[in-house]
Amino acid sequence: IGNYGVIEEDFEGSTQAAGYVVRSFCDTPSNFRSQYDIDTFLKRRGIPGVYGVDTREITRLLRMEGVMNACICDEVPGDLTFLKSYRIEGAVPKVSCASGEAFPPEGEKKYKVALIDYGAKHNIIRELNKRGCEVWELPYDTQAQDILNGGYDGVMLSNGPGDPRDNEKAIGEIRHLLGRLPIFGICLGHQLLALAAGGEIVKLKFGHRGANQPVRFVNLGRTYITSQNHGYAADMEHLPKDGKVIFENANDHTCEGLSYPSLRAFSAQFHPEACAGPQDTSFLFDQFVNMMGGKEVCL
Repeated sequence: IGNYGVIEEDFEGSTQAAGYVVRSFCDTPSNFRSQYDIDTFLKRRGIPGVYGVDTREITRLLRMEGVMNACICDEVPGDLTFLKSYRIEGAVPKVSCASGEAFPPEGEKKYKVALIDYGAKHNIIRELNKRGCEVWELPYDTQAQDILNGGYDGVMLSNGPGDPRDNEKAIGEIRHLLGRLPIFGICLGHQLLALAAGGEIVKLKFGHRGANQPVRFVNLGRTYITSQNHGYAADMEHLPKDGKVIFENANDHTCEGLSYPSLRAFSAQFHPEACAGPQDTSFLFDQFVNMMGGKEVCL
């Protein structure tokens, strides 16, 4: 880990890691673009890191027991009650922007998009900008009425961290937007949209992590390789009444995407804006633009 070094130009957002655990790390990166090494990166941000850990053994343990809490410490505490009871709270407010910011389109402006920032990756903005969209990145708690009064042509619900069910206010605001503006949700945005439309969420035993997750496009029977990083999914047994499954995970058959034709909305659990990662499904941004233009969406 760290053999490429750290390149700030490639950052997709602010660093949110609470700790870093690796088997081995490289303190002499070999990359002409590298600005500094991983150890410097962590120290500047006050993030504890450890190496020399048997990460394969941890992987085998998690494979049997599922996701569990852990901490980095200099000695094992006698009482682990605090660790067993720990849960992440207020994850989205910690990563969302503080105020609105506009990003101009490349070339002629075609549409104005409200990007609700639950922890958005910058490449969502770039993908929309190059399709002629002026993007306004808005805080997670932006009210639906402000968006409806803002002259927007569509709403983008971004990715983000944590349990989607913790975001009751955001879910309520999305509910007020349903059917009134075209909506495209990614990752956490996909889950929040499902909850707003009346669906339910389940916690996965392992979650989907990495840039090689296979997803099947139900209508075409075609499989795409996608980038994913999530621990929750829309419950296939309790889907929104207006939603239909358009993507499913080829490994465990969990829901990877929903379409709401009557509400002019759709969503993907994976990252079509993956950066780094496969961009096989970037065509979903074209579908969103088509929807804002009043065209039929082929999902």
